[in-house]
Amino acid sequence: MSKEMGKAQVMEPPRLAGDLAVWLIILAELLAFGILFLSYAFARTFDVALFNASQRTLDLNSGAINTALLITGSWCVVRAVQAVKQDASATGARWLLAALACGSGFVGIKLLEFSDKAQAGIDLSTNTFYMFYLLLTGFHFFHVLAAMVFLTILLVKTRSGHYGQHKHHALETGAAFWHMVDLLWIVLFPLVYVMR
Repeated sequence: MSKEMGKAQVMEPPRLAGDLAVWLIILAELLAFGILFLSYAFARTFDVALFNASQRTLDLNSGAINTALLITGSWCVVRAVQAVKQDASATGARWLLAALACGSGFVGIKLLEFSDKAQAGIDLSTNTFYMFYLLLTGFHFFHVLAAMVFLTILLVKTRSGHYGQHKHHALETGAAFWHMVDLLWIVLFPLVYVMR
């Protein structure tokens, strides 16, 4: 009986990975995007033909590659946190660098896509679909950049050995924000690029 009680005392209580303030920001961001997603779906019902025709001008391959990049980036962030929790800061830093490379690939592809639309004379006033497309993907794009800034700061601190087995709270917080960005794209991509 005493052995079981000893084990119970060793177990840590469940906790939220990352900082509560960032989780509140994440919830607010999810709510904002949720409203935009619902507005897009609602607007689409009024002019399905226009939305379908405009969707066909999007590069589905670029969207799919970007999806793969963000999911891979999330996997790299998970590996970084796992490595740091095992006091393998150098390995964790390499995984963060890989996640940043995935984010950079995403940013590069989106910039090409935005440039292509700008050269075609497409802007927020072109039609309702493009207004939503540019708002949703542009808003998401800035979230990717913010997450990359966050990961860059974490990378520098991880490389310097600032985090380890007993100190990784900030790393978990950055990971939570990155996963939110990934989750938003996983909803945005099929909604805007694929669904007809």
